[in-house]
Amino acid sequence: MSVDTAFELDRYLARIGVRAGRAPDAATLREVCSAHNHAIPFENLDPLRGSAPSLEPADVVAKLVHSSRGGYCYEHNTLLSLALRALGFRVTPLLARVILGADSPESRPRTHMTLLVDVPGEETPWLADAGFGAPGSLLEAVPLITGAEFRSGPRRHRFVHAPHEGPLDLWVLQAATGTGGGESWENQYAFTVEPFAAPDFEVANWHVATNPRSPFSRRLYVQCTRPGVHRALDDRRYTETRADGGVTERLLGTEEEARALLAEDFGIVAPEDMKLLS
Repeated sequence: MSVDTAFELDRYLARIGVRAGRAPDAATLREVCSAHNHAIPFENLDPLRGSAPSLEPADVVAKLVHSSRGGYCYEHNTLLSLALRALGFRVTPLLARVILGADSPESRPRTHMTLLVDVPGEETPWLADAGFGAPGSLLEAVPLITGAEFRSGPRRHRFVHAPHEGPLDLWVLQAATGTGGGESWENQYAFTVEPFAAPDFEVANWHVATNPRSPFSRRLYVQCTRPGVHRALDDRRYTETRADGGVTERLLGTEEEARALLAEDFGIVAPEDMKLLS
């Protein structure tokens, strides 16, 4: 994935609320990743309509930067990769296995795009991700090291190594769940640092968007993180998870209610010709 010289960096930074003229350092990397995660929602409207979203840079920018839309991991991290390269970072796209709720890493295919980022002047690479979209996702970039906990906003994460038969270390991103004495570490996704190319993501994107067994092709799935709250819409079930651990839920009854919620709480204008709820 090469640098797109026509990438509209200033327009992207304005979209996520970050001032231009940033140096390629760790502070910029953390700020850009956090701002992106808080500004652009996670959504699967295109797969729900039966099509795989385009990963061409111009199409991703048109949808996520210029329109009142979001996207899922391939779109978000394609956009973030373009921005980070334009800022002066070296970025290696990776494919991870989502193991949230899985028995083992090997039970899931590699379907999640995430980014390994080299910060100029630093030996340790960082992991950046704007497209996981779950309550346990990273809100900021973090160094790729084991033996340390990282705090991104109200969330805490760590990396561990998991045993497997491959030649490269298998890294597992874990998120802290629960509060007080009930805290535990929950696996989010697993990956190696083997680089992947654009055709690999095209195949994974098509599979996730069009496979009838994929949840993204079967039901509406929208998420966003705002200060103090994570919002999620899974078909008719709307959930708000607060930073203090409190959760509220309600069920949507009509298409009109769903469209209003998308616009007001997620900043998404859904296409008029699509059915949102099952």
